[in-house]
Amino acid sequence: MTTLNSLYQLAADEKSAEVTDWSARISWVVGLLVLIAFVYWLMRQGWKWRGSLQSDLPELATTPEGFTDGETLLTLTGRYHASTTAGQWLDRIVAHGLGTRSRVELTLTGQGLDVVRPGAADFFVPAADLREARTDKALAGKVLPEGGLLVITWAHGGTLIDSGFRSDHSAEHQAWVDAVNHLTSTTISTTEGTAR
Repeated sequence: MTTLNSLYQLAADEKSAEVTDWSARISWVVGLLVLIAFVYWLMRQGWKWRGSLQSDLPELATTPEGFTDGETLLTLTGRYHASTTAGQWLDRIVAHGLGTRSRVELTLTGQGLDVVRPGAADFFVPAADLREARTDKALAGKVLPEGGLLVITWAHGGTLIDSGFRSDHSAEHQAWVDAVNHLTSTTISTTEGTAR
């Protein structure tokens, strides 16, 4: 019985140590919050710096009048992931809002590609500026399964740009690749015929 009483006495006596140094704990928490804020500020400055480096990129084209009057070849709803310098999947373009991820509605006609982005800047790519389309798996740090990304290459102000889109129905990607590549080959043939 004495053994049981002594064990009970030991269990009753043991308590966690009282926190006595509140100032040290508060200092550590404040220091950590300041560090997080500083890292966020550095990231924001880097984003602004990248935008200033790309300031020579002209303003994006807007949808021309009568665009909806033409025959719509394809439409797509999904996500706009980013735009990069063509062939450099990590060189994100942030000028004119091209680095902002958003929902997207794409419309392709014989006049070009209309990119409507709720919550971000819309833009238009004339058919003469479209270069090619392909499926890919990575763009601007976004990696998806093989063929999970529709990448459309277009020219803007002397710069070739890859823009990445993901349809809500990824089975549509191949139809877009075929349609854009057909449109670009038709546009190039027409342009060469006019030049002669």
